[in-house]
Amino acid sequence: MTSARPADLSRLVAIVPVRSFESAKSRLGEPLDAEERQTLVAGLLDRTIKAASGVDAIESIVVVSPDPVVLRAAAAAGATPVRQPDDGLNEGLRAATRWATADGATAVIVLAADLPAISAAAIEAVVAAAAAGRRSDRAIVAIVADRHGRGTNVLLVSPPDAIAFTFGSGSRASHLAEAQAANAVALELDGPLALDLDLPEDLILADELGLLDPARVG
Repeated sequence: MTSARPADLSRLVAIVPVRSFESAKSRLGEPLDAEERQTLVAGLLDRTIKAASGVDAIESIVVVSPDPVVLRAAAAAGATPVRQPDDGLNEGLRAATRWATADGATAVIVLAADLPAISAAAIEAVVAAAAAGRRSDRAIVAIVADRHGRGTNVLLVSPPDAIAFTFGSGSRASHLAEAQAANAVALELDGPLALDLDLPEDLILADELGLLDPARVG
C-alpha cells in the first residue's frame, strides 16, 4: 500500500517486532545455549525500549509479537504491547502500523530487537537524517541496512503507509524498490545500528567490541 501524502515526523512511533524469546536467534547456534539466547534477546529488547524512550522525537513505543511472554515483558518495560495473530514479521508490522496510525502517528521507525549497539544517540541520528532529507511534497524512507548490505535493521517511513514492509531475504533492496515506486525520498544510512546479531560471527564481533557486557544488555 502506498500513499501520496508528504512526510511528517511530528508524531513518530517506534515499532519493535519480536517473534518470541524461546525460539529467538536459533541461528546463533553453538556459542550460546537456548537459555543464554533467551536471556540475550530479552536483555536486548529491554535495551531497545530504553534507547527509544530516550529519543525526544519518539512519541511512543510499540512491541509487536505473537508471544504473550514477550508482550508482558514489553509492557513491564514501558512499551505498548500489540498482539499479532500469527508469527509473520511483515504481518505483525502491518498490525502495529495500523495501531500506530489509528493513534495518530504520522511516521514509524521499525527497530530490529537484535542491535547490540543501539542507543538513543544512534536512533536520534537516523531521525535527524530523515528530518534533514524531508521534502514538503514527498514521502520519506530511511534505511539502515545490516553490515552485509542485504537486510534492513532500521526502517523509518513517513507517512506510515508510504511503502509495504518487505522484511526477509534481500529486504534492503526491496525496501528501496518500494520507495522508488512510491516516489519517496530514499535515504541509506550507516552507523552502529548496522550490526545485528544474526550469525555466530556477529556475536563474536559484538563481544570483541564490548557490546555484550551484561550491564549494557540488561
